[in-house]
Amino acid sequence: MERPEIPIHTNGSENDLREQVKRRKVSGGTRSDLGRQCRDTFSSLKKTCRKLGVSFWKYLNDRISQSNVIPSLGSLVLQKAHPASAY
Repeated sequence: MERPEIPIHTNGSENDLREQVKRRKVSGGTRSDLGRQCRDTFSSLKKTCRKLGVSFWKYLNDRISQSNVIPSLGSLVLQKAHPASAY
């Protein structure tokens, strides 16, 4: 109760994992450790973008083209955590 901004339940975390479990059941997983790592990385990026209200595909294009118009996800997370702070 000292930190009311932290949810009491973990439903959000469990829902994030549910998508991976469904895909693994359907496809049988990946063929290599590198494939698993790639899948996990892109899934994490996609979910983080969704939670921050950023288009995953626009973010990906921004990073691949190196235009860096969209701020890094890390800075967006910090802005969301501390909205009064100027970054």
